[in-house]
Amino acid sequence: MESLFISGTDTDVGKTYVAAGLAVTFRMMGVDVGVMKPFAAGKAQKKGFKSEDVEILANAAQVSDPENLLNPQFFPIAASPYTAWMNLKTKPRINPVLSSFKALSKIHSVMLVEGMGGIMTPILKNYFVIDLIKDMRIPSVLVTRTKVGTVNHTIMTVQMCQKYKIPVKGIIINDFDSDGYNVRELARDLKSLTQIPILGAIPFIKDMSDSSMYRIFKKNLNLKPLL
Repeated sequence: MESLFISGTDTDVGKTYVAAGLAVTFRMMGVDVGVMKPFAAGKAQKKGFKSEDVEILANAAQVSDPENLLNPQFFPIAASPYTAWMNLKTKPRINPVLSSFKALSKIHSVMLVEGMGGIMTPILKNYFVIDLIKDMRIPSVLVTRTKVGTVNHTIMTVQMCQKYKIPVKGIIINDFDSDGYNVRELARDLKSLTQIPILGAIPFIKDMSDSSMYRIFKKNLNLKPLL
């Protein structure tokens, strides 16, 4: 089983919850899974991890790895790493991210790395999330949504991955939009237009317990391409 970069077609498509659900599922299947969010941003939590997303991932995988490995760099504003750099004068650091990924890969059998925003979210002026994926040398899983516009975003994301020669293991549809496309029709069209396997669709989840997440992810996703 390969490590995976959980990337999205945009921000707020549910990457964290999909990554957490995969972490719970793999863990309950007996896989030693580690997690990582190289860059996180937003208002820092008063207790525990600075990033709520990182805390969700760590709890899902039940890891006790140091925060500086799980999240090498945190920006206390909601912005891309590049914009945070411009505003806060704190330059994003790539080498600590790559070294943290290598360190965690030695601890765990499989790593799930959650991206930030979409794959073209800027980290440095000429270095984007997609460059980070390429430097990590791992395939990607794309998280998309059902909202109108997602077909365009998904096709562009897939084409950029192809341009950078990043393998895409599959697409997961996060079905949390009440006014989005019909999931079956969307899955049909995305498979036809991108030639990427549609791993399934995750419904809105109220119960975030391990047993609930495991049941829902096992029921709604084809995990074989990831194993």
